Amino acid sequence: ALYKVKKVSSKVVPKTSPATKEVEVKGSGNGGKRTIPIARESRFYPTEDISPPLRRNKKATVAKLRSNITPGTVLIMLSGPFRGKRVVFLKQLASGLLLITGPHKMNGVPLRRVNQAYVIATSYKIDISGCNIDAKFN
Repeated sequence: ALYKVKKVSSKVVPKTSPATKEVEVKGSGNGGKRTIPIARESRFYPTEDISPPLRRNKKATVAKLRSNITPGTVLIMLSGPFRGKRVVFLKQLASGLLLITGPHKMNGVPLRRVNQAYVIATSYKIDISGCNIDAKFN
């Protein structure tokens, strides 16, 4: 099969064309020769100088956790399909979101990521020291 045969090609050095050329000018008082650019310059030019974009030095930071939200705190969901449900706060994720659970067996709320703006902290606390939260939830 000819399509399987690798084609051997000798490297061809591309010829660089000159940027200008010399043209003879007729007339005794015109100097005899002129150098003319081969490629014309663009007729478009910007009406105002384009300023370089400003440097952005801001970096995204993790949201500071509210002081009354600690692991084991019972929270009330304010929005979403589980609004009004009481859930347990497990930990804050690297993105700044809260990892919460129902637990699912108790009230049907699975492990979820929630913004802390959409919860109210209650004064109830649950001891979750015996719970293992996998490192994959981060």
